Amino acid sequence: MLSSLEPVLRPVLGWAHMHHALVGWLSALSVIVFFGTLLAIPILVVSMPEDYFLYDRQHLKEFRRQHPVERVFTVFFKNLLGVVFIVAGALMLFFPGQGVLTMLIGFTLVNFPRKRELERRIIRQESVHRAINWIRAKGGKPPVKVPPKDGRGGPC
Repeated sequence: MLSSLEPVLRPVLGWAHMHHALVGWLSALSVIVFFGTLLAIPILVVSMPEDYFLYDRQHLKEFRRQHPVERVFTVFFKNLLGVVFIVAGALMLFFPGQGVLTMLIGFTLVNFPRKRELERRIIRQESVHRAINWIRAKGGKPPVKVPPKDGRGGPC
């Protein structure tokens, strides 16, 4: 079996040997992201309002009071952090970690059209909903409310 993989592995191992510093940095980054998400996800899940998935628009009065420059930086860094979580979650689908949950948190941070529909589709998965509510219970928070499948949430 191993001999049949040798033609495939030889170029990969050769490349890794030639770029050992890059492989080392990527490995270190992978470990940092893994442990970072283990710390950040519970914090973000517990701080999420229980009715987050019911509304099409979040309450933005506080955000609109920010200075325009501060608002631009807030949006930029929130979206950047969201993309990091989405990429880390996608990688965790193949490597150890809580991939779908990490991606859901990333989707809640980024701004893009129809994101609420995607978030609702993910949160309706029983395993994701159960994991989020387990984390919230450990943090002393009530379970998140999931909108019905007919797509109607709370008031806009």
